[in-house]
Amino acid sequence: MARVRCITEMGMGVDVHGKDATKAARRAVSDAIRHSSLGFFRMVGKTSADMFVDVTIGVPDPDTVDTSAVAKELPYGTVTVTAVKGGLEIPAESGGDSIIIANAAVIVSLDDGKGG
Repeated sequence: MARVRCITEMGMGVDVHGKDATKAARRAVSDAIRHSSLGFFRMVGKTSADMFVDVTIGVPDPDTVDTSAVAKELPYGTVTVTAVKGGLEIPAESGGDSIIIANAAVIVSLDDGKGG
């Protein structure tokens, strides 16, 4: 099976208080898919269940992202979420708290149907 990339969406999410990278990541994924409606599946003989959705999340501390929680933002397909170093952390003036900004790349692929 070979995958064919069909859609690439990008998004940004922010957690203003609490330094919650997962919350920022979920918001970034939601931002990426909010303006998409993938209606071409019928044309190519596929359904939304045939999608492979690969998500890359960039945050300052990737180990703090609950990738399972982020995956729940995607309503269809076989979802894989990977957190990597990226995004942005803006410390509060008084210290102790930070704004966390996450970036998301959501890539939707389909099996090309040609076998392996």
